[in-house]
Amino acid sequence: MRGEPSCPKCGGRVRVPGLFSDSWQCAAHGAVYPLQPVVPPSVEALGVVVNRSQVPVWMPWPLPVGWLFSGVATVGDDRSGGRATAVVCSGPGPLGGPGELMLIAEELGVGLGARFAGIDGPDPGPAMCVDKPPHAKVLAAGRPTPLWHVGGAPADRVVFAGEARGLWLWAVVWPEETGLLMYDELVLTDLRDAGAEVDLLPCGALTPRLLS
Repeated sequence: MRGEPSCPKCGGRVRVPGLFSDSWQCAAHGAVYPLQPVVPPSVEALGVVVNRSQVPVWMPWPLPVGWLFSGVATVGDDRSGGRATAVVCSGPGPLGGPGELMLIAEELGVGLGARFAGIDGPDPGPAMCVDKPPHAKVLAAGRPTPLWHVGGAPADRVVFAGEARGLWLWAVVWPEETGLLMYDELVLTDLRDAGAEVDLLPCGALTPRLLS
């Protein structure tokens, strides 16, 4: 399952830095930070991402009842460090049936959030309904953080976006009705600040969302 690095914006192949370019190159998007291959969820895999990340690694903490950690992805390489992270948790939706929540932190222009949101990217700004009051609020690293609905996403999901710690914060929820989770003022922890309790994180099977 190791695979190769890919473009965070489209999932296409990327060319490694070489004599003629010091950056990773996507044929469609030019210079990009590489999306690293996804591995099965585990505390160890999460720890690798946390230790090298330059951006938050957001997770609801504590997890909603019955929910499991089901995957993590990171954008960047050994030289750049992590420039975007995506953490997925899975569990029972508020109205029954399975649900999934993906939290993405990224620098401007990376494009990972827009890809998983299913909208044109690289950033959510043009699609955010900021002319209205925030549609949801989370507590991110102890700070009240407003999130706005992002328009144009496919009908199978609902997407929110905002800013936390000076970076984009995306919340992508499948299916749409599981988005009710976002109205409960979720508490998000940046796992870079978390302690040893993360070692007790319940892990589930790898979500296919990160492989699309």
